[in-house]
Amino acid sequence: MRFTGEPQSTLRGRRDPAGAGGWIGIVEIVERLAGASRIGLGLAAVGRPGYINLGRAADLPGERTVEAMRARAHELLDRAYASGVRYFDAARSYGRAEEFLARWLHDRPDADDVVVGSKWGYTYTAGWRIDAAVHEVKDHSAATFDRQLGETRALLGDRLGLYQIHSVTPDSPALTDTGLHGRLADLAAEGVVIGFSTSGPEQAATIRAALRVRAGGSSLFRSVQATWNLLEPSAGPALAEAHGTGCVVIVKEALANGRLAVGDNAPGDAAALAAVLAQPWVTIVLSGAATADQLTSNLRAEQLTVDPDRWAGLAVPGTQYWSERSRLPWG
Repeated sequence: MRFTGEPQSTLRGRRDPAGAGGWIGIVEIVERLAGASRIGLGLAAVGRPGYINLGRAADLPGERTVEAMRARAHELLDRAYASGVRYFDAARSYGRAEEFLARWLHDRPDADDVVVGSKWGYTYTAGWRIDAAVHEVKDHSAATFDRQLGETRALLGDRLGLYQIHSVTPDSPALTDTGLHGRLADLAAEGVVIGFSTSGPEQAATIRAALRVRAGGSSLFRSVQATWNLLEPSAGPALAEAHGTGCVVIVKEALANGRLAVGDNAPGDAAALAAVLAQPWVTIVLSGAATADQLTSNLRAEQLTVDPDRWAGLAVPGTQYWSERSRLPWG
């Protein structure tokens, strides 16, 4: 592997001619994650200075410079890799998350066994500010895909194993744009697994609609990343259906942006993550840790056996959950 500079440089990894036309495919992802931690590391909280997780003022460096956030991201990546984590998750809208991950991969040539996932469809617009009026702008057009895939490739090169449409909802043109589907199918032919993430109270409907999308006679989407937690478990049946079709299922926001980690009635971070791992349809649950201590605590989830029904009373209607989430402040 080689890395030749800052954001516009290309980090290239080996290509596997035996794979599905590229470096890694759905079979390779499943095989690579077999035996690894079922907890992955998401970089949403450390790729940019502002996010909506609770307690960020105490979690992050006082001066959230690019250098300080890069150092924090690399600390977490080191700790996660040493603990058996092999899935790392970024997005174009996570500030410099892809850049931080690319630099870490360059600095850790031994880490050639990881699965790298990223997402397109949102553009980061905050300009490295916490108090920006708008932090990200959504656009699921083919033109945005073309542009952002180029940006992702410029950083991650052939290390990209999974590329997801970011936050698909039932009204997204990504579900009906056949031209976009053709572009995504072309990327899949290169060996990149094509997936989507969901958000909002209609996650289940979105998942089922996406599973019906076909390109070239085959199902287009082979992975789904969705919110499922003890407050908002409504997508569970649809995620089980996705798992049944052979999709990789990745759970995000397992701690409900921190709401399940703190407070008198909260189960705590490890228990909340363990409740996700107890679901038979889960491939990976993401830790969104911002500190090494948080990551260590999150990873304890794999040592716990819990009965999720113990916290069944925490669940709220999806519309309520997403309304409350939308009011969380960026900090």
